[in-house]
Parts: sequence; structure tokens; C-alpha cells
Amino acid sequence: MRPTQAPFPATRLRRTRQSPAIRDMVAENTLTAADLIWPVFVRDGEGVEEPVPSMPGVLRRSVDRVVEAAREAADLGIPAICLFPYTSPDQRTADCAEAWNPDNLSNRATRAIKAAVPGLAVMTDVALDPYSDTGHDGFVEEGRIVNDATVEALVRQALAQAEAGVDIIGPSDMMDGRIGAIRRALEGGGHQDVMIMSYAAKYASAFYGPFRDAVGASDALKGDKKTYQMNPANTDEALRLIERDLREGADMVMVKPGMPYLDICRRVKDGFGAPTFAYQVSGEYAMIMAAAQQGWIDEERAMLESLMCFKRAGCDGVLSYFAPALARHLS
Repeated sequence: MRPTQAPFPATRLRRTRQSPAIRDMVAENTLTAADLIWPVFVRDGEGVEEPVPSMPGVLRRSVDRVVEAAREAADLGIPAICLFPYTSPDQRTADCAEAWNPDNLSNRATRAIKAAVPGLAVMTDVALDPYSDTGHDGFVEEGRIVNDATVEALVRQALAQAEAGVDIIGPSDMMDGRIGAIRRALEGGGHQDVMIMSYAAKYASAFYGPFRDAVGASDALKGDKKTYQMNPANTDEALRLIERDLREGADMVMVKPGMPYLDICRRVKDGFGAPTFAYQVSGEYAMIMAAAQQGWIDEERAMLESLMCFKRAGCDGVLSYFAPALARHLS
């Protein structure tokens, strides 16, 4: 039971809000750079920094410039960077073979980062959509996304990433059984220390649009992803997915998107106590930035408030395109 408070005026709750020093002293949650994972887009070329029009301030970077971003992250105290490839159309095929090419963009970038900034953790995405001519996360047969054949391909992709030196595998595909299959393959391949952060509760959301622009999947996508991503109406299903993925060998779990699903974050953390992350996705970022550019909201304050909500909801960390801006602010 909560302790009984003395009645006013003996209790004046404004006393603990009267100055910045006092407010900081009694703050229930804090944000640090160590709470952040920075998603970064990598593309072919050299010396390339290409703006993503629907995500103000976000760039597609060539591998050499991704290495510079990794150095910046390490200098700012950000512990991890997450790589997403912008694959050229001629490398998007029905068999998705580029996904497990040892020299694909993601694997080249991983090796380059680990050589230059070995102390920075590298996370990678496991899904077929950056490599598919349909834009789907799995193989499509007769209009259906097939599960088991996709899982076999995801295992090959995850092993190629582990061989490149990745620290955290991030399966974002939402196929059934993929966490167990990837974990068994990693153990059998001598990669027992590679972690899995499962996109365990990934919703079929309208907030992914700018991301699909950033990785070049918008034009390729045929249909929608509602047969494998979650129905936004469901919460209990999310808990079943979290429990399944933890039982299959996930080390950490993720809720995606973030701000529209804070109730899921809280239920996951309270229910399982596992390391819980949220992804503040491209649409969330783009809305804040667009409103700030119009002068309708204060960009810095909105950034801070939006990221604090994840800590308040029980998250251990958050993937956010604001990561370097927040880290600079905190420093």
C-alpha cells in the first residue's frame, strides 16, 4: 500500500519541483547515452552521405562514412550502432541471395567498424526485405509469404553476419520459429557469444513509411505485411510472442514501434523482466522533425520527452535516430 500523505499544507508537492537541482535529485527516471542504439543506413560508394528526404537529418552513408559515424558514436558514449543496407535494385532478387553474401553492404560495414572501433557493439538486421524483389521480409510463393523456407534463409543470413563479427543479431522478420533456428545455428557454428535481440512484438504499422524509403523498399513492396507482423489491436499476443522468443534463445526483446506501444513495453518488462528495448521508428522521428521544422514544437524538448517515455515505460534502452543528438545534449 502507498504511505498516507499528510494533508495540505503539510504536504506541498510543488516543493520538489521548485528548482532544477531539486527536480534532478528526485527524478524517477534518467536518460543516458548508454541507453541508446543508433540505427544507421549504409549504401554503396565511397565518400557518400545522401540525405533521406522523409527523415530530416538522416543520411545514407557509404561504408567509409559509416565508420566515421561509428567513431562519433563511440566518442559520444553510445554503446551500439545498428546497420540497415540500402541495396541497389539489381541486387534485389527472388532468391534473396545477397542477404547471405559475405561481402554484402551490411557485412562489409560490420568488418570495417569492428576494425576501426572494436569496442563499439554492432547490431544487424535479419530479414529478407532489403534483398527481395517483392519488398517482403520472407519468400513469396503464389502470393503467400512462406514461413519455413524463409527461416532457412534467415539462418544463412544470420550466420554470414556472425562470421563478419556482429555482436547482436536483430531478427525483424516475424517468422515463426526463427529465433530457435538461428540460436541453434549460432551455437553449432561456434558463435555462442553472439546475442539475439528479437523484434518479438513488431506491429503492422503505418509508422514505417520513411524507413522503407531509406532502404529503398517502398517501390518494391507488393501488398502489405499483415500476415506476419502483428495486429495493432492485440496485446496478449505480444506477450505470447515474447515468451516464445525468450524460450527459443533470445537474449533481449524489442517492441516496435515505440511511442504508440508503450503499454506493450510496460507489460513485457513487468511480465518477463528480460532486457527490453523499443524502436522509436522512422515515422515517429519524422513527425517530430517535421513539426519542429515548421516551428510548431521545440525539437530538443520534444526529443527529450519522447525518449524519456520509453524509460518510464520500463525499457532498458531504445533504438532512435535521435541518438547522436541526445548524446550531444547530455554531454
